[in-house]
Amino acid sequence: MNFWFNELHTQNVSMNIRVEKQLYSETSDFQRIDVFESPQFGKFITSDGHIIYSEADEFVYDEMIVHVPMAVHPNVRKVLVIGGGDGGVADELLHYEEIEGIDVVEPDELFIDVCRKFFPETAKALDDPRVNIYCQDGLRFLRSRHNEYDLIINDSTDPLGHTAGLFTKEFYGSCFKALKEDGMMVYQHGSPFYDEDEDTCRAMHKKAYRSFPISRVYQAHIATCPAGYWLFGLGSKKYHPLNDLDVERWKARKIHTWYYTTNLHKGAFMLPKYVEDLLEEEEDRK
Repeated sequence: MNFWFNELHTQNVSMNIRVEKQLYSETSDFQRIDVFESPQFGKFITSDGHIIYSEADEFVYDEMIVHVPMAVHPNVRKVLVIGGGDGGVADELLHYEEIEGIDVVEPDELFIDVCRKFFPETAKALDDPRVNIYCQDGLRFLRSRHNEYDLIINDSTDPLGHTAGLFTKEFYGSCFKALKEDGMMVYQHGSPFYDEDEDTCRAMHKKAYRSFPISRVYQAHIATCPAGYWLFGLGSKKYHPLNDLDVERWKARKIHTWYYTTNLHKGAFMLPKYVEDLLEEEEDRK
């Protein structure tokens, strides 16, 4: 019998993945969590029917959301990861010996437990002594933080579900206050290809652009994302993601990657015309 997982990307487009078996299913106070095993993507986990992590392409996401800011900011000592219960972002950050502390704020304790069980290779990062886990709401956590972090990574996935507060004007303002004077934040910007997703991309860019003196968007190919195309946003108080990229310093670290390179770093900010247009339209709105 063929068993297929179906994720609806729009009312007219869906992605189907043949799965060998379903490993887990449970509903927490925040979301329905399912884990599947597939021949193409390995094990993958879904939240309310949407893929949020797969063994086959997680390296693209984790490398691009971590190494882009880390190759630019010269002095990251303390990092806040909002979401990140799978441990993937923390795992990439741990390559940097100068990082002294990583605060992971994941509201759903069950999600962490599931990732520890089914994705131990990345979830093991959550047990590192430099990592502190807080099971609470990300925006509420941020409100009490001021001038504390060098880097904030918003690893939350859904602008409409239980993490909707992490995509508001207040959230970006709270991130700005929680960052040190030369701090930087990176966040998921979604996929701009389908009309149904364009408004969310526009809204996020407008809020970030108005919150930070430097605001840029970059891209990556992630197979399980809608249209296989994903954007990230970068907001910075001081450092420019291209002008302040330190290629030699990053290469000297000799971090093994499968996707990120400093050449790719530069190219990732060269966006298609239609994406440039929608971002510029939001920047010009009063």
